[in-house]
Amino acid sequence: MSTMQHTDVLIIGAGISGITSAHHLQKNCPEKSFEIIEARNDIGGTWDLFRYPGIRSDSDMYTLGFSFRPWKDPKAIADAPSIMKYLRGAVDEDQLQRKINFGKKVIDARWSTPESRWNLTIEDQATGETEQRSCSFLHMCSGYYNYDQGHQPAFPNQEAFKGTVVHPQFWPEDLDYDGKKVVVIGSGATAVTLVPAMAEKAEKVTMLQRSPTYIVARPAEDGLANFLRRVLPARWAYGVTRWRNVLLGRLFFWYCRRWPHRARKMLLQGLHDEVPAGFDIDKHLTPHYNPWDQRLCLAPEGDFFAALRNGTADIATDHIQTFTENGITLKSGETLDADIIVSATGLDLNFFGNMNLKVDNEDIVPGDLLNYKGMMFSGLPNLASSFGYTNASWTLRCDLTSAYVCRLIKHMDSKGYKKAVPTVDRSKVQTDPLLDFSSGYVVRKSEELPKQGSEAPWRMYQNYILDVFSINFGNVDDSANITFS
Repeated sequence: MSTMQHTDVLIIGAGISGITSAHHLQKNCPEKSFEIIEARNDIGGTWDLFRYPGIRSDSDMYTLGFSFRPWKDPKAIADAPSIMKYLRGAVDEDQLQRKINFGKKVIDARWSTPESRWNLTIEDQATGETEQRSCSFLHMCSGYYNYDQGHQPAFPNQEAFKGTVVHPQFWPEDLDYDGKKVVVIGSGATAVTLVPAMAEKAEKVTMLQRSPTYIVARPAEDGLANFLRRVLPARWAYGVTRWRNVLLGRLFFWYCRRWPHRARKMLLQGLHDEVPAGFDIDKHLTPHYNPWDQRLCLAPEGDFFAALRNGTADIATDHIQTFTENGITLKSGETLDADIIVSATGLDLNFFGNMNLKVDNEDIVPGDLLNYKGMMFSGLPNLASSFGYTNASWTLRCDLTSAYVCRLIKHMDSKGYKKAVPTVDRSKVQTDPLLDFSSGYVVRKSEELPKQGSEAPWRMYQNYILDVFSINFGNVDDSANITFS
């Protein structure tokens, strides 16, 4: 009889989070075996999946980049090809290619207390065949949204439209929009990226939104960072810039939450110089919520506003009445002619990558779990999940999580423990939604996500500076909230 292959740590996902986890394990736990299981056929996660025009980061690369690999490109706001090149460099430098199993998806994970391990069912995405594997520790690095589908509302009479309807998550490689009329439905980061990018070739691009979003112009390059890189070693320059941006970002977030009306005025007052004369800023660019109740949208070099000024793009703020053969009729009675309609309507959130979870044959429902230190979950042994910040770069939090996983594993080894499971007295902890965010993609799935508690260590404070101290230097042997055995 063949023996099931066993790995000390199994990482699910070869995107930014998975590469971060692998780096820390290789550096800090060299005696541990690990592998990365990736459902797709390449690294990169988000940056390989999305192929729509203009796709880029909306966080600066000095904080979205790894702590262990300097970002050396002059552009701080980078496009997807540049980010993929950076990620490939990190994989090559750590020689991680041999650790990644592509085209494999974990569809079932069952914790066995008698064996002190996770037993996994892994599906080959090309053949549909399955294999059984096991690991002592499971690190989920598969992100927070469904790679198989985006959020797609049912638009009235959509079948009547004679043109092409596309979702940014599944962009057709052969889509020709040169000289075409395009309507982009949505007002989030994807729409704000798509509109100026498509406007370079299309006849006209209209962003159709139900309500406005805060859109902020920002230089694509960081002048201070580029200067420091010329006069300092790359790692020093990167470290200084990274912490400068972390502190400025945190200060701005605090200012927005402390004085929302002042922040709102500050964000809106410069728009008069960005938009065409007579443009209705109140209607099209003034949100109904406070800054940072949702993420701000970034316009590098003001490209979104430039498209408005030169007439290749515009905004319609209204609700859809119905699709027609030639476009969309709005509730106001206005019509939008279109050859192509892009449904930039958001992500479909899920947790644990649609994987079935059981602990000793009991089904685990994500919505019933309570988050521990922003990375583990009540009742789930030997499992961590990398989940980034909503108010800062994703990688900052993932880096802390990966370092903590290594500290936890080393602590367990030093004490002879085989199992670590967060435990909570529900009668003493008030629960809240996991994410304090009003974005539609979060609100739609809030009940299905794990919850957070009213106080540490069950609360996610979305504060990188606080987390640096509590996670990097806090006590791993938290006997009041985590049970070791």
